[in-house]
Amino acid sequence: MNETLALLSSRRSVPPVALAAPGPDASQIETLLSLASRVPDHGKLAPWRFIIFEGAARARAGDIIAEAFAKLEPDAGATRIDAERKRFMAPLVVAVVSRAAPHAKIPLWEQELSAGAVCMNMLIAASAMGFGATWLTQWYAYDRSVLAQFGLSDQEKIAGFIHVGHSASVPEDRPRPALEQIVSRFPG
Repeated sequence: MNETLALLSSRRSVPPVALAAPGPDASQIETLLSLASRVPDHGKLAPWRFIIFEGAARARAGDIIAEAFAKLEPDAGATRIDAERKRFMAPLVVAVVSRAAPHAKIPLWEQELSAGAVCMNMLIAASAMGFGATWLTQWYAYDRSVLAQFGLSDQEKIAGFIHVGHSASVPEDRPRPALEQIVSRFPG
């Protein structure tokens, strides 16, 4: 098995709470984003962009999430609100923002798929660079008040929040679907 196939067969998502410092440095972040951007992109539209959350920005983002959560769940206790505040505590969180828009030739769906491919490329690149990573959305990815404070326009959506850091251990593999349950052949 070559290196690429070995990487793909061993990649695992690492929960954000298991991601520790150090995270990627500036050069590694640039590499990570460059590799993530190398996806199918019909029409060369780049229908996605990135928002980087690192350092103190992670705590500020957590405060925004906790404040929105407290408004949505006024009966939530301090412990639950504090848990929401800690959502972005991985050393690096990258928001992949889908900016898909109507186009004369490129369907919206294809633009959105391109943003999803960016998320997957980023996970693979992070793994290849020796980091642990996970791709999440969570409720706040759909909360317009949070998204506005993160700098998204009304037309933009979150394709995913990619959490990156070092993992002390490799998580166990989860069960994968049996191919006979998900594969069919078109009769010919």
